[in-house]
Amino acid sequence: METTLCIDQYSPKSCGNGASVVAPKLERTLSYVDAVREATDQEMERDPAVILFGLDVDDPKAIQGTTRGLVEKYGPERVFGTPLSEDAMTGVAIGAAMAGLRPIHVHIRMDFLMLSMNQLVNVAAKSAYMYGGKVKMPLVVRSMIGKSWGQGAQHSQGLYSFFMHVPGLKVVAPTNPYDAKGCLIAAIRDDNPVMYVEHRILHFQKGPVPEKPYAVNPGKARITAPGEDVTLVGISYMQLECLRAQRYLEDVGITAEVIDPIWLAPLDVDTIVESVRKTGRLCVVDNGWTTCGASAEIIALVCERLQGTRDIRVQRLGFAPTTCPTSPPLEAEFYPDARRIASVCNDLVHGKKAGWLPAERPELKDLEFKGPF
Repeated sequence: METTLCIDQYSPKSCGNGASVVAPKLERTLSYVDAVREATDQEMERDPAVILFGLDVDDPKAIQGTTRGLVEKYGPERVFGTPLSEDAMTGVAIGAAMAGLRPIHVHIRMDFLMLSMNQLVNVAAKSAYMYGGKVKMPLVVRSMIGKSWGQGAQHSQGLYSFFMHVPGLKVVAPTNPYDAKGCLIAAIRDDNPVMYVEHRILHFQKGPVPEKPYAVNPGKARITAPGEDVTLVGISYMQLECLRAQRYLEDVGITAEVIDPIWLAPLDVDTIVESVRKTGRLCVVDNGWTTCGASAEIIALVCERLQGTRDIRVQRLGFAPTTCPTSPPLEAEFYPDARRIASVCNDLVHGKKAGWLPAERPELKDLEFKGPF
């Protein structure tokens, strides 16, 4: 019997059609946290201009472990904690970048970037333009978004669409450990300010990560699951919910093409447009409110490109239009999940409200994206 190579993108278990399974050669596996830490370590070792500072980066908990061991290795001159003063410390980061350093400024929660908006929007984003290109701004701003243990209105917001709106700022939201490392390396080496967005639930993801340094540069989204019937774009953690939804949809004969944009600014809209040109249906799932959000921008761009050439149906999903609750049952209603995403996609495919909601499959809660990369 002829052996057929078949590598499932989630786990090499079965191919169907009687084909034998040949397991891929597995690379080493890291967590998202360790991927961020390794990227920082390798870039600090490669370039002495890279410094790391922010609230609690030198704390024993080490920002979920992402900065563990770095102060011991590089010393308090290059790795240091800061006062609880977001505006002032962002000014320090901007000044350091203008002076030739490459700071990584850890804000922990994105919610409190609001306290440094003038520094980020009016100084960091505009300096290269205002000084005729004579000033570089190699600044990385790390911040976390998302639910965890009921953190409520002021500790769980995904506000990256604010920064997507501003020319001069780049925005990246890696989903898996491979991209967490590669995008952070690309951000550190960039001469422009980069907002590096981490969903706290993704910190527990594990996946293959090469040991040598590599960059995942802006400009290319990734198709994480091929399909013909509907295009699903999942941003940050919602990428995992979309992959779970894709599995639910398979149960009713619908194939969803799932796309991870990775970089939100600049955004690779071409990959999304070509997918929607094929499927005719688009659902974008966000970690923020839908009004004026990333999902609205992606849908608008796709509609502009395809108007007059293709009839399409679109839907956006995100936070419920209210402040985030702290109660877990209310949180479950506030955030989109795989079953609701699958239900909306089923409606898009059939062109009507079908009222279908898949039965829960607990095994999908542990789904992790393993490639291909």
